[in-house]
Amino acid sequence: MKKLWGGRFTENAEAWVDEFGASISFDKALVLEDIEGSLAHVTMLGKCGIISLNETEAITKGLQALLEKAKNNELSFSIAQEDIHLNVEKMLIDEIGEVGGKLHTARSRNDQVATDMHLYLKKEVQSITELIQNAQRALLGQAEQHVETIMPGYTHLQRAQPISFAHHLLAYFWMLQRDKERYEDSLKRINLSPLGAGALAGTTFPIDRNFTASLLGFEDIYQNSLDAVSDRDFILEFLSASSILMMHMSRFCEELIIWSSQEFQFIEMSDKYATGSSIMPQKKNPDMAELIRGKTGRVYGHLMSLLTIMKGLPLAYNKDLQEDKEGMFDAVKTVKGCLTILAGMIETLKVNSAKMRVAVRQDFSNATELADYLAAKGIPFRQAHEIVGRLVLLCIEQGNYLLDLPLDIYKEVCPVFEEDLYHVLDPYTAVKRRNSAGGTGFEQVTAALRQAQALVAETAGV
Repeated sequence: MKKLWGGRFTENAEAWVDEFGASISFDKALVLEDIEGSLAHVTMLGKCGIISLNETEAITKGLQALLEKAKNNELSFSIAQEDIHLNVEKMLIDEIGEVGGKLHTARSRNDQVATDMHLYLKKEVQSITELIQNAQRALLGQAEQHVETIMPGYTHLQRAQPISFAHHLLAYFWMLQRDKERYEDSLKRINLSPLGAGALAGTTFPIDRNFTASLLGFEDIYQNSLDAVSDRDFILEFLSASSILMMHMSRFCEELIIWSSQEFQFIEMSDKYATGSSIMPQKKNPDMAELIRGKTGRVYGHLMSLLTIMKGLPLAYNKDLQEDKEGMFDAVKTVKGCLTILAGMIETLKVNSAKMRVAVRQDFSNATELADYLAAKGIPFRQAHEIVGRLVLLCIEQGNYLLDLPLDIYKEVCPVFEEDLYHVLDPYTAVKRRNSAGGTGFEQVTAALRQAQALVAETAGV
């Protein structure tokens, strides 16, 4: 079959070579964006007098017919036409005749594919930010119910200090907020039009790049034609933001997995997001959380792949750049799927408040409260730390906890201890009193919750 670019060639490649070089198997995902970009381009060609108004009208009608077929999944793609651009052009010519060949005037596949990907990512990034907000709302819904639910806080996965469960959940809210803002900021780079840059050097035709940019909803154009066709920073930035988002989701899923274990029993996952064992009847496995944790590496891989592709490419376009799409498509699908699952898992989470309450009364996470108690009575904190450390050791040797020690033992160790120490050691009191800005005290958590809710409501109203 003769190629649309085959005038200079005297031999045809073998079928397997064509198949190796073709991208239509995956870049057909850009069909709507490709036709959208072509509609803007032909409108500009007519406006600038580069083709006649009759030709503009015929091509526009042909493209609109293809667009309807594309939306109804009625188009058939061919490896012989290599990619989405040549497939659409060939279908257009079949639809309206040779005049369809004028569509590619003042355009190259190089600026065309870049335009398609900008349009695609602009749409998908906006969709992803909405899904992030859904996950944030799910976190806020749980947090609102558990401001005064006390759980052990950890460092090094060792009991550290008692905290509000809502405070823990809100930590992930703010991680997701940064993720959302990263995506929103990336739109500044995504929202640029490469259309009209040509293969690399622009064109001799009197085109209007700002006009096509406006038609496609872009805020500006690339100022350098070489940069326009060879830039993939906007995809790298998307994959970077996606990798950070996946890391945050993976961290939370790791905690959900740990908390749902028999050893912790802090939460129970909904049956909707768990699976059983083919051999062990009692098992309830947190598979969806584990899959999110596992898929994180998949998105990391796409980022590293594109960084590696880009690192040695001279200007301008190189065929290596055909490898920029599959990872982008897969990252979009993976991120959107994980966010949807995550929001569902959070919304349906059952929190075992009683188990958490027992946990904080059977550990030494209130030891810092005792050291602060002594420091407030004038004992240097480093000395107070030593005193409480000896008391903890004594409890370990006796098999009990700080709340179990009688007052006379406390006074033997340090005479400034009084009966009020037991109130200070109570986990509920310990959490309630931590009212420094951003702390786990109930007043601070409630204020943070209201701030987060207002932020989500404000964004939703934009």
